[in-house]
Amino acid sequence: MIRYILRRLIAMPFLVLGIVTLAFLLTSVTKGDPLTAIVSDRQMNNPEVVAAAKARWGLDRSLPERYAIYVGNLVQGDMGTSFITRRPVAQDVMFRLPATMELVTAAMIVGATICISLGVLAAYFRNTVIDHTARLFALFGSSIPVFWLGLALLYVFSVQWGVLPGPGRLDARATPPSTITGFMTIDTLLAGDMRLFLDAVWHLILPAFVLGWAVAGTISRLVRANMLEILSRDFILTARAKGAGEFRVVIRHALRNTLVPTLTVIGYSFAYLLTGAVLTETIFSWPGMGSYAVEAARGLDFPAIIGVTIVGGIIFLVVNLLTDIAYVIANPRVRLG
Repeated sequence: MIRYILRRLIAMPFLVLGIVTLAFLLTSVTKGDPLTAIVSDRQMNNPEVVAAAKARWGLDRSLPERYAIYVGNLVQGDMGTSFITRRPVAQDVMFRLPATMELVTAAMIVGATICISLGVLAAYFRNTVIDHTARLFALFGSSIPVFWLGLALLYVFSVQWGVLPGPGRLDARATPPSTITGFMTIDTLLAGDMRLFLDAVWHLILPAFVLGWAVAGTISRLVRANMLEILSRDFILTARAKGAGEFRVVIRHALRNTLVPTLTVIGYSFAYLLTGAVLTETIFSWPGMGSYAVEAARGLDFPAIIGVTIVGGIIFLVVNLLTDIAYVIANPRVRLG
């Protein structure tokens, strides 16, 4: 187990270097001109201003030279300076990352609760109305585009019915608490303001449901398939023969064995949501990594684009490693093998 973790950790810097190289090359071959994000339209025809901007941002150097400089700075923790915000990209990313982590964590809690419940009910009540309804709900979650679902729920629950708030992490008139963790729910609790805490939770419901439902469909089908297989096993018949109640049989015996293979999919889904929450954050004006990536792409902010790609890749690698470790811990047969 320790040797396996060490091998993964040793390989991780090389994988990160591959991500850096690919992101750098893709942004370099794009047809967009990054000078449009640096120099105003009025000054683009001024050769002196253009030359000074290229020298200032290193755009007058060759591609291999720029790559070597970037990797050297990256080793020291410097991801460059954003063309748009004029702040270090690492500072922007660290400011935005907690908002995405908070949203994705809430989305996975919602998604896991929905998918496990639907999967168990669909398997236990196989080929009944409950099974068909659960499968239909899961199918909608997998097939409906996130942007359409987000806009539809915003219109219904916020505009028409007014039961849930609109975009943002807090009410527009509210004063945000001091940033300690970056998680709005935690920071409001640390500030001792229950009104702000409830406001933060209220604003989290819609985007978390939209993002969580996007992965709940896939996971619920997996849970249902595994539950159907396990419910037909001999140890389930033995448990029932010993007089165990149905709730105990389904939850303690069947569900526990179902969650072992499902754990891997949940871990991958968490990593996917961290790097793919772009549309949800844009629709709900959530100031996270996804909206930051959209702003960077619109403004051809190459340092920010590369920075977001690197951080997303590192998060994906770390989550995958933790998922594999959790799977081995949950399933001793894998470790023994």
